[in-house]
Amino acid sequence: MDREKQKVVTKLQASGKSKRDGWRTELPSAGLRAMVIEKMKEEKQKDAKWQGKCSGTVYIGGNEYEGHFSLINEACSMFAHTNPLHLDVFQSVVRFEAEVVAMTAALLGSKEKTSGGQICGNMTSGGTESIVLAVKASRDYMKAKKGITRPEMIIPASAHSAYDKAAHYFNIKLCRVPANKDFRADVKAIKRHINRNTILIVGSAPGFPHGIIDPIEELGELATTLSICFHVDLCLGGFVLPFARKLGYPVPPFDFSVQGVTSISVDVHKYGLAPKGTSVILYRDHDIRKHQFVAVTEWTGGLYVSPTVAGSRPGGLIAGAWAAMMSLGLEGYLDNTRAIMEASKRMEKGVREIPDLYIVGRPDMTIVAFGSDVIDIFEVNDIMSAKGWHLNALQRPNSIHMCVTLQHVPVIEDFLKDLKDSVQTVKANPGPISGGLAPIYGAAGKIPDRVMVEDLLVDFMDSSY
Repeated sequence: MDREKQKVVTKLQASGKSKRDGWRTELPSAGLRAMVIEKMKEEKQKDAKWQGKCSGTVYIGGNEYEGHFSLINEACSMFAHTNPLHLDVFQSVVRFEAEVVAMTAALLGSKEKTSGGQICGNMTSGGTESIVLAVKASRDYMKAKKGITRPEMIIPASAHSAYDKAAHYFNIKLCRVPANKDFRADVKAIKRHINRNTILIVGSAPGFPHGIIDPIEELGELATTLSICFHVDLCLGGFVLPFARKLGYPVPPFDFSVQGVTSISVDVHKYGLAPKGTSVILYRDHDIRKHQFVAVTEWTGGLYVSPTVAGSRPGGLIAGAWAAMMSLGLEGYLDNTRAIMEASKRMEKGVREIPDLYIVGRPDMTIVAFGSDVIDIFEVNDIMSAKGWHLNALQRPNSIHMCVTLQHVPVIEDFLKDLKDSVQTVKANPGPISGGLAPIYGAAGKIPDRVMVEDLLVDFMDSSY
């Protein structure tokens, strides 16, 4: 194990250091002035070709110089100097945030009687911050309501790693429960782990790994019965499922229309087609959301209160999100959802037709995860990477997935052809390719000491920046 660990650490550190060669460590003696833009254009040319090639990553269709890209870039630029921390100065951005929150909430059941009519929330920097805030608010709310001082939360194995981050930050004991055979949250198993210190349970619609929706209604009933908080992660599904349901796709209940749901996270910068760094955290009522805030009364700088983790926030991104939603409207989102759902089904069908692969579970949305019992799927991933594709590697079971966006609608057949060819290549010539990551994933999966694997990840991150 030591030998394998050293091999992995050495490889990861070497690749990280090579990328840093030539990076600037000091200010230039004379400023570049307008020439800095040309320098940035040069650096941008070194980025990987992402158009239609990356799982998730870029959700807007087309290229970054026209259409929707151009529109949100102009909106961001127009408000780049603004900061909603200054409520009295930048009232336009304050209004934009309130309207983005309200419009998002309306998609997720705020107009339904069962919602209670008090849905509220804030914009954040992304899904992780939204989830972290939901956990923090749930912890403090349950402390006030039940006096819980040793909080615990229970999440399915497929729940996002942001919950691990929140547990680490807020000193909450985390229990990760294996999913059932369908890769959905196992409600009975979650119930068995609930105790008097449980503050929160979690469901995803859908989960990031396999695109599968957890049984939100059953989890909501459990949370209601036991009077605990229940967060639904809609970071991926928030701007797809409401429209897919309108289009006639079979979508189970997932939002505030479900009793027991106390908070929801939804990313506007994914299928909402807003600029990167925009998400929304929603709560069923103000009593819960108040525990998200931090108020400071004894600072010499004056009285201070902040709604999110960040104090200052980029008003340009909020404006970009508002512009994205207003420019698309209901019809725009319906058209986009139709396109990506149909593309996802074409991809799923094509993968199923490759004999040596299998689909993981039954995807409900726009993620297609697949593995193999015949060949090393990570070797397939390496071949696909060599062809320019950037997919997500998963574990338990070993698999890879594609998160389908508007970028992929015109290239589904290209993807399937390359995937089929990659499978044939691995079958004919099994074994890792030079520079591939399959050995790293293989080694990490075989190390029983998961703390050691954690060390590998930390070493990699430390060498990357």
